[in-house]
Amino acid sequence: MRVLAMALLLALSGGAHAATTATPFGLWQNPKGTLLVRTHSCGPLLCGNIVWAGPKAIADAREAGVKSLVGTELLSDYRANGRGRWTGQVYVPDQGRRFYSTIELESANSLRISGCILGGLICKHQEWTRR
Repeated sequence: MRVLAMALLLALSGGAHAATTATPFGLWQNPKGTLLVRTHSCGPLLCGNIVWAGPKAIADAREAGVKSLVGTELLSDYRANGRGRWTGQVYVPDQGRRFYSTIELESANSLRISGCILGGLICKHQEWTRR
């Protein structure tokens, strides 16, 4: 029983270590599967550009005046402000606007992106998946 408890403790601590050493850099898919965004460093900050968009996302963005969705910087100027958390701006193409935003690395393969208005009083979030 003691060996089982020790094995469980080691497994849990190893998983926690993996989550804390993960980075938000890579390829991420939104919940609806309509966008793929590649996050990367832009100087000391984090940014993310759309590398693929589905037909509906492209059509919605065109209605808002975005001619070419692929290549658009969706995530800009995110600054690390703690373990697994960044603040910056998210661009919402179908609204043609940028909003205050936070990114939190929930796990090695899950990214929570929040966008807020009214100084952070009203926020919406999405859980994105690493690809």
